[in-house]
Amino acid sequence: MKDAFGLPQSLLVLGGTSEIALAVTRRLIARRTRTVWLAGRPSPRLDEAAGQLRALGAEVHTVDFDALDPAGHEDALGKVFAEGDVDMVLLAFGTLGDQARDERDPRAAVRVAQTNYTGAVAAGLVCAGALQEQGHGSLVVLSSVAGERARRANFIYGSSKAGLDAFAQGLGDALYGTGVHVMVVRPGFVRTRMTAGLPEAPLATTPEAVAAAVELGLRRRSETVWVPGALRVVMSALRHLPRGVFRRLPV
Repeated sequence: MKDAFGLPQSLLVLGGTSEIALAVTRRLIARRTRTVWLAGRPSPRLDEAAGQLRALGAEVHTVDFDALDPAGHEDALGKVFAEGDVDMVLLAFGTLGDQARDERDPRAAVRVAQTNYTGAVAAGLVCAGALQEQGHGSLVVLSSVAGERARRANFIYGSSKAGLDAFAQGLGDALYGTGVHVMVVRPGFVRTRMTAGLPEAPLATTPEAVAAAVELGLRRRSETVWVPGALRVVMSALRHLPRGVFRRLPV
């Protein structure tokens, strides 16, 4: 069960090798979390992540999960919930893609959309239903400021995150009053393996900073968390710029 401050004792991570997700998990283990399920495709990286978390004192299990196999989500995730209540689900899988390549290869672009949006919808609904059935829990969805307004430089990724963000907000409204809390996290540029080699955007942040913001959001029972917080104001301004002006910005 979650404590009075909203922190979970048990955690299911969808995207078990995500650097941001693992930073969140480490922070929660340091506070209260004792049981962790890392869901992802079997790999040495997943096994290594599980071992590192066990060294912190948590009971850690790995779960075979593929975002690109929505038909298998109910079976894979159902086995986790069959083991007992899950206090928090962290939906953290995703892919950045390669904008220049993906524009030339529609199949690659579709893979980005299927991973970031279709897979998230399927997994999110499975977990939401299970949390609602048990009567409590938090679903934390890792979105992105890229979904706030499509940019020329990454509109394929940004559009997939826009869809995810809208889905998560609507799901939160649908679950309001059921005991299930949905929190959308919107980081800006995060320094990870996925963004290595890319030009660093203003207000860049770290996985650890995102983890701290997630903890604070859980304690406050927030519905939306921006990382860093200043991005809320920045994106509000960019969202309302005339399209002709926005198009000329070096973003």
